[in-house]
Amino acid sequence: MPPRLRCTTPFSSSTCTKQLCKTAPLSRSFSTTQPQEQRATRARRFFFRWLGQQGENFRNPLPGSTNYLGAYNAEGQLKRVVEVEERRSQSRSNIEGRREEASADGGKDKGKDGLPEERDSDRMPFPLNRAFVSQPVLSEEMREEIWSRIMTQGKTVREVSIELSVEMSRVGAVVRLKELEKSWERIGKPLAKPYAEAVMSMLPKTDYEPDPKKREKHHIHESINDLPIHASTGQQIFQPTSESRQFTRWDAARVFNENLQPADLRIPHPEMVKQHRERLAGLTLEEREEKAQARAAKEEARKERDAARQARKEAAVKRVETPRWEFRFTEINVDDAGRDGRGHKGVGWRYGAPLYDRTRGQIKIPQNTE
Repeated sequence: MPPRLRCTTPFSSSTCTKQLCKTAPLSRSFSTTQPQEQRATRARRFFFRWLGQQGENFRNPLPGSTNYLGAYNAEGQLKRVVEVEERRSQSRSNIEGRREEASADGGKDKGKDGLPEERDSDRMPFPLNRAFVSQPVLSEEMREEIWSRIMTQGKTVREVSIELSVEMSRVGAVVRLKELEKSWERIGKPLAKPYAEAVMSMLPKTDYEPDPKKREKHHIHESINDLPIHASTGQQIFQPTSESRQFTRWDAARVFNENLQPADLRIPHPEMVKQHRERLAGLTLEEREEKAQARAAKEEARKERDAARQARKEAAVKRVETPRWEFRFTEINVDDAGRDGRGHKGVGWRYGAPLYDRTRGQIKIPQNTE
């Protein structure tokens, strides 16, 4: 710790010691620059002006709406509210547009609490990064409905994904987390409910809509039928073909790989292609639901047959339990290997069959040019 400054100049009792010490020579040489007094700089004025305009919206946030910086203008007003008011004033000024206003303003622009519905431009937390848009999350009611349909009603993940427009991987994650939450509630473990409610109030949400017709149009959470990227499709191939030929997705799949299925079968929900074609064909919602139920019953029957076949296969295996291992014995017929001994039902087929490439007397050159 440096020593204290000592004043070497004699002073009287009426003289301020602090002023004399400033002018007196110092015992040590270091900077004694006085701190500048706070003054109203330009940045400081802009900061307090922002607190009185835009900042007031974040001190008292709107209920039921996100409050991001990109949603407000310089005066602290919601951009979507200002735009709606401008459109209404323009329509009022036109005599011909008054009827359109009465029909268009009946709920088109209104969302929760009388505010217009949010757009992508309203969900930009960082005004300088226009590429980042906050995506909506599932509301608590929506997550509870997903859990109820799977665990209570016994529906499959695929069915719930199609009905609620939520990706299958997200449906599985919601069910697992809901099960964990309910297990904590059963044992009396406290949950951070206030924290979860505070976070959910700041994020855009996808609410649950019981009406299927409204849900199909306005409550789509995400795209659930995106095509996964296959390793064989990463290369660029130029395939020559005649102009008169109809080149389909099946042909494109064969060009990449002989065993690659087309895009219509590799998507997560192939049945949605059929539903879209039925919608384009002009079928009503009841007719489409009837056809979907018939396809679901057919798929359920196929799953039951596969499960019965697997059960018969498991029943034919004899298991012997030991303290350390489990031995499995299966009845084998020697004729299952086929005439050449390379049949897939033969013993040892999964471990490979011997090759005779280096055996003397084996013909290794092609016998024909077909």
